[in-house]
Amino acid sequence: MTVTVLAMVTLAENQGAALARYLEVTAPLLERANAKVIKMFDLSEAVVGDRPAKRMILVEYPDRAAVDLVFNSQEYKDLVPIRDAAFSSYDISIAEQLDQALG
Repeated sequence: MTVTVLAMVTLAENQGAALARYLEVTAPLLERANAKVIKMFDLSEAVVGDRPAKRMILVEYPDRAAVDLVFNSQEYKDLVPIRDAAFSSYDISIAEQLDQALG
């Protein structure tokens, strides 16, 4: 069963080289896991509360094992200092679709 991962991120200022390196490493990891970016949003303003990030990215993985393949890989673990430089905020969550309407 597919798994949707929600990335809530804010790019760090003046860290274009770190971001480029991050994308250079993560693109092949996503490809190896058969994961696909399915939607990307800029979060322009909060209507209520604080804006949690400036960008939201939905990534679809074929299963939970594919998510673990990426985030538990040595390549990803080695990338953490670069990731932390490239993003001022970086939160990743598994999104589970609810089958019932809110009511």
